[in-house]
Amino acid sequence: MSINEALALHGGPQAVTIEDPHFVWPVIDQRTHSAVARQLDESVSLYDRSGVIARLEDKLRQRTGVEHALLTNSGTSALHTMYIASGIGPGDEVICPAYTFFATATPLLFTGAVPVFADSGPDGNIDPAAAEAAITSRTKAIVITHMWGLPCDMDALMGIAQRYNLLLLEDISHAFGATYQGQPVGSFGHAAAQSLQGQKPLTGGEGGVLLTNSSDVHYNGLAVGHYNVRCKREIPTDHQLSEFAVTGMGLKFRIHPLAAAIAEQQLDSYDEIQRGRDRVAARMADVLGQLPGLEVIQPSAGATSSWYALLLRVTDDVPGRTTAAELEKALHAEGATEVDRPGSTRPLPQLPLFQKPEALFPAYANHTPQPVSAFPQANAFHEGILKLPVWHRNADNSILEAYLAAFTKVWAHLERHGRL
Repeated sequence: MSINEALALHGGPQAVTIEDPHFVWPVIDQRTHSAVARQLDESVSLYDRSGVIARLEDKLRQRTGVEHALLTNSGTSALHTMYIASGIGPGDEVICPAYTFFATATPLLFTGAVPVFADSGPDGNIDPAAAEAAITSRTKAIVITHMWGLPCDMDALMGIAQRYNLLLLEDISHAFGATYQGQPVGSFGHAAAQSLQGQKPLTGGEGGVLLTNSSDVHYNGLAVGHYNVRCKREIPTDHQLSEFAVTGMGLKFRIHPLAAAIAEQQLDSYDEIQRGRDRVAARMADVLGQLPGLEVIQPSAGATSSWYALLLRVTDDVPGRTTAAELEKALHAEGATEVDRPGSTRPLPQLPLFQKPEALFPAYANHTPQPVSAFPQANAFHEGILKLPVWHRNADNSILEAYLAAFTKVWAHLERHGRL
């Protein structure tokens, strides 16, 4: 196909003619089926830290280099557990990224703490300078999300947390497997939370993980969502929480053993998949980075990405000042239907829940919301990005090349005509 052919938007042939789906995740193969079948024969309900629960927690500890890993039934539950287990409560302020998935911040509303948003940097991650500027006498913690698999500036953020004696908490749901200066994300802060939801780099279909080097956070986490058996067996008898072992805090956040079995099998295959993603991401960056007005967002020097997604920022140099929304429409017409402009992941101050939390949480009746306009970088980032999956198999090369051809075709048209 010639890049000079008419755009599909104008009746020309599509660049991508391969039948959907163009991206399938997670990888469900015979190893996955065997792992689930074995677990079905072993147990479909585990009350204690045994079997697949113990194996997966140990593998996650070893992989991230932390002392404790605690499985939960979702990433949101892991975040909720992390906040309570870290001692965050009513009146505390927690600095959060303005741009992230809302579950990073929503569990705070169940603790009585106040999410205080800080603007993004150029890569969509929290801007350390904005985070520092948001600190008040009520600030208890900074929570960060390594967005789309790209590690945050951990040197700067750890320095800020130390200077102000704040907790540093990590949401690594997008970034399992990513590293910063050779150290795994999730091992820098006081604690970290991770989602194992179906689309995440490491998945069990559903599930979550609390990671920490703090024994107290771990014991508190057990009390939050693993009452009775695990609490009785794992919380020391001389610990202040021991007398509450039977009830804990009354919640049950246990992961389902079948989800744990899937996650364990996926973890065992993770390095193989990551190598494929690294190869594909390099190829995508090579081609797409040459298109005027399209910037491939890369990890910073000394960092590696999980490549949960490839983010492309549409800059002012794009021919015709074409918007990301217009480009998405043209690329979809070419058959590149996996090109996406994220919707649920967005600047959180734009969401009604954070403008008027009192409608659902009466305790926030006196809350003064931060104006949406206070986050120009996050707003601009959200409006100006396109997202692509990062394939990992050699078998996907034809799809990958077709997508690259679609981008090249659309840009060639823009450079000839100055508009779509």
